[in-house]
Amino acid sequence: MELRQLMTFRTAAQTLSFSRTAARLNYAQSTVSAQIQALEAELGVLLFDRLAKQVVLTEAGQRLLGYAEKMLALAYEARSAVSEGETISGALLISAPETLCTYRLPAVLRQFRTRYPQVQLIFRPKLEAGLQRPMREGLIDVAFVMEEPFETPQLIVAPLAPEPLQLVAYPDHPLVRRPAVTFADLQDQPMILTETGCGYRRMFERALSAAGVRLPPPMEFHSVEAIKQCVMAGIGLSLLPVVAVAAEVAQGRLVPLPWVGPDFQVVTQLIWHKDKWLSPALRAFLQVARQVLGAPETETQPHHVPGGDFTPLNPPPIKVPSGIRS
Repeated sequence: MELRQLMTFRTAAQTLSFSRTAARLNYAQSTVSAQIQALEAELGVLLFDRLAKQVVLTEAGQRLLGYAEKMLALAYEARSAVSEGETISGALLISAPETLCTYRLPAVLRQFRTRYPQVQLIFRPKLEAGLQRPMREGLIDVAFVMEEPFETPQLIVAPLAPEPLQLVAYPDHPLVRRPAVTFADLQDQPMILTETGCGYRRMFERALSAAGVRLPPPMEFHSVEAIKQCVMAGIGLSLLPVVAVAAEVAQGRLVPLPWVGPDFQVVTQLIWHKDKWLSPALRAFLQVARQVLGAPETETQPHHVPGGDFTPLNPPPIKVPSGIRS
């Protein structure tokens, strides 16, 4: 079992395509097939089911993937350990939502690129499913999320910065002229919200449910920029991070409602798998992210929480104003 075979196997497991694996590793496709076949012959099992133009990991392949990750990480660690003074290089796979990519990460990336120009940063789309599996399988090395504080057994969670949220409207919306806006004023108001599963959307819907408020089916976008444009066009209200609407509020194109309900706030958090070896590149990236976004140097240790991937820590209580049914 050779490291190059394991590298080819891991890449094929990520791409689920021998042709894309060949392109990524700069191999001929026949070389990829030969290496996978040699690995299967040595282990005596099929690692992939070949389905027309796609390949799918078998159960044996899924079991091997975790070991391959550890063996490749250990090999990289060994090379780094005996190469003191070597320029930090390599590639990091990063996941982050649009809002953070637009408003928080440019400062981090500018600082990191200045210090470590030999490290390649590759961004993956925000992942809808739990992050444990893609991190375990090497699809991402580190992720940024905007969520309520949480713990999970398999991940290290490092809080970076609080992210207050605002209910915003277009300047001529009737609620803008109210002296105060409560849950009752939101009844039947059209809303434009982020995708289902978004952390602050869940928080908002939990608060509405606790207050007994029913909304029409919301318009839903994956893009915060699209949401802002629709709110400015007078289509509805939205709850968005303050950092995402600061420019439009300053320009008078969006107006925060005079909200007197509970404060809405999430936290930008940095997460990685607890078993992940911190390569020099990853360690440097974590350090720069914490320095730029003002996080403490201590890590949040993993904590076993029965059931589910993410378990919020002490979610803020939802205060229901008097006169609103619960």
